[in-house]
Amino acid sequence: MIELAKNTIDKQDIDRLIEWLKTYPRLTKGKVTVEYEDRWSTILGSRHAVFVNSGSSANLLMLYTLIEMGKIKVGDKVIVPALSWSTDLAPVHQLGLQPVLCDCNLEDLSVDIEHLERLIADHSPKVLLLVSVLGLVPNMDALLKICNDNKVILLEDTCESLGSKYKGKTLGTFGLMSSFSTYFGHHLSTIEGGMVCTDDTETYNFLKSLRSHGWARDMDPSYQYDLREEFGTSEFNEQYTFYYSGFNLRSTDLQAFIGLSQLDKYDKVMERRHANYNVYKKNLNDKFWRPSESLDTYVSNFAYPLIHPAREKIIEALRDNKIEHRPLICGSLGSQPIWLKRYGKMSLPNADQVHKFGMYLPNNQNTTPEEIKTVCDVVNRSVE
Repeated sequence: MIELAKNTIDKQDIDRLIEWLKTYPRLTKGKVTVEYEDRWSTILGSRHAVFVNSGSSANLLMLYTLIEMGKIKVGDKVIVPALSWSTDLAPVHQLGLQPVLCDCNLEDLSVDIEHLERLIADHSPKVLLLVSVLGLVPNMDALLKICNDNKVILLEDTCESLGSKYKGKTLGTFGLMSSFSTYFGHHLSTIEGGMVCTDDTETYNFLKSLRSHGWARDMDPSYQYDLREEFGTSEFNEQYTFYYSGFNLRSTDLQAFIGLSQLDKYDKVMERRHANYNVYKKNLNDKFWRPSESLDTYVSNFAYPLIHPAREKIIEALRDNKIEHRPLICGSLGSQPIWLKRYGKMSLPNADQVHKFGMYLPNNQNTTPEEIKTVCDVVNRSVE
């Protein structure tokens, strides 16, 4: 079996965790979480990082933070890529915002620039939730210009793209906030987990409060002081005073400890995924669509995307040869029940093509070039 994903948590990680557990440390969120956040932000190139219990929660927290900060309000419109994940769309519904689906392009599978510009002109959205698909790199210069020119807040869902770069700058450091996932099968794993990153200190403090009930105790001292002064909070009541309508989206020090071990592998994992991506591009024949990227991009690939009208024949061949595969994310959200039940079917030409003919192939930190060549041989033969 050539597996789609393999656990990044290995025997050495488990042994190290066991030795740490023998010291009977605090397991709930504490100083190890802060250490993990600090190291993550340093590696990524972001000023701040906030560890949460999943990448999906990270998306929810980003959008809700904008509401609590007064940057957007209930009823405002958010552009969501049609080619994305359910929890890019779900928090828009859950928070009373209005989603506007944007078609993908057929170059890097992120949002189609022309469609995005039309949607902005027609809907005046307040937010673009940009998804970098499977580690592929969007045209960030063009997207930043569009957002800046139209006063659209850019949020990045980089859950599939840890380590990918545009012009030497890591994805997840372009928008006001970015989300990452450390679920099993992603570039790095904390069993379950996610991260929100930002360079903005005020946003960072709101994120920390909203992650934990809406209290101030995790905020920087100056923010705590200002809130106490504003509301006349007594020393006795300080620990249990809630200033915002928060959640409990925290993870644990146990998972943060695993995360610290995972970050030791960061460079090796990104390099392997990038190298494997290039093996796919070299060995799949010219009958297949392939992503395009410039010399200014570095793809830390999550899984290799494939789009072909003979998808069913390819799937059959992969099954016969025990090669794992999946739909290309969830195809078009405009064809998913989560959208259909509220709005009816939405036709988006490029996303519809991905929905009908798209899939992805195995890539992980343990996938070998020989395995990829085997996958390519099977796929190539299936359409001869």
